[in-house]
Amino acid sequence: EVTPERKAASWFYKKSEGGGSLLDYLGYGTTLGAWFNGGQTPVEVTAVTGGDPAVEVDEHSITICRYADGTLSKFETKWGTFTDPWTLQPQPKCGFNIVGTEGTIASYDLEPTIRIQTREKPEGEVIPSDNLQHPFHAPIPYVLHCLENNLPIDGPLNPKIARIGQVIVDAAFKSAQTKTTVTF
Repeated sequence: EVTPERKAASWFYKKSEGGGSLLDYLGYGTTLGAWFNGGQTPVEVTAVTGGDPAVEVDEHSITICRYADGTLSKFETKWGTFTDPWTLQPQPKCGFNIVGTEGTIASYDLEPTIRIQTREKPEGEVIPSDNLQHPFHAPIPYVLHCLENNLPIDGPLNPKIARIGQVIVDAAFKSAQTKTTVTF
């Protein structure tokens, strides 16, 4: 359990050290979201934060991005799940849910499967996750492989995609601080 003493000693809870769930976690989801959205940059970002008022940083954030075509993306970060997600998944599960016009994908942390739902299979199906081999199993070996072989860096590690993810984080942080919507 995270006690007040542990919070006081941890950079996670120090504003001066970049703490807070928004700054710590949001970039993962926004970068994946930018990748799944084909590299679109939102036209608006709105974020709200909350948590224990005795703590100087947020413990929970919700960010909404609006895109030029009218679609929305929602990203949520939270510390303090009911159980430690590294040993026992809490409810709701930690991970990613992607909902599109033709189907959904759910990928939960540390699970060996993903769940897919499509118009053709509205009841959904569970599919084993791919067992990626070196150098595709982790970000650093993959980027080094691309650089050493003069290959483009694809997916969420592509610098353009990663930059969009960071732009969303910066806008969300500003929105939460100013309690306004940030427009581009």
